[in-house]
Amino acid sequence: MPDGTEVSPLQAARNAEFESVALPLLPYVARVARAIVRDASDAEDLVQETFLRAYRQWHSFQPGTDCKRWLSQICRNLMVDAKRKALRETPTPDEELEALSAADAHITAMAAGVGDMYARMDLGPAILAAIAGLEPVFKEVVVLSDIEDLSYDEIAARLSIPIGTVRSRLFRARRRLQEELVEYARDAGYHQTKP
Repeated sequence: MPDGTEVSPLQAARNAEFESVALPLLPYVARVARAIVRDASDAEDLVQETFLRAYRQWHSFQPGTDCKRWLSQICRNLMVDAKRKALRETPTPDEELEALSAADAHITAMAAGVGDMYARMDLGPAILAAIAGLEPVFKEVVVLSDIEDLSYDEIAARLSIPIGTVRSRLFRARRRLQEELVEYARDAGYHQTKP
């Protein structure tokens, strides 16, 4: 191997068996995936995930049984897992909920004595630091929406995710940014002292 790692004879035999039994079924699994998801890009991802999982679980495949059926089941299970994960995501907020959330963040900032922080300090570095600290899935939607000024539809298309997921992630990211900026203002000493 290129990195100098030697493959054991058992591993080499396992790889050869996988290549001869499973890999020739790739076109079949691709048809199954396209039938399940209907989107070509998502189907390609599903096929890749199917073969990755199949390779990891190859020890559980019973030689002589129907490999097509085994791979199809893995493909379907991955799709079911993806649907369950999508259902667990936060529901899409509407504009009214987003406005209420922004008002809540403003009230929190006022109560903390940093309500006028935007007028009193340069928040550029704090904003960049707060964005950099976001989880990648939240950071990418904030950058695409608030920095690159893309619409929700454009973001959904670029990231290959539903528009509801874009709205949900953006809502959560903006809340986290608001919380970070309030903390930043407090730490910078911009809170009002109580008489």
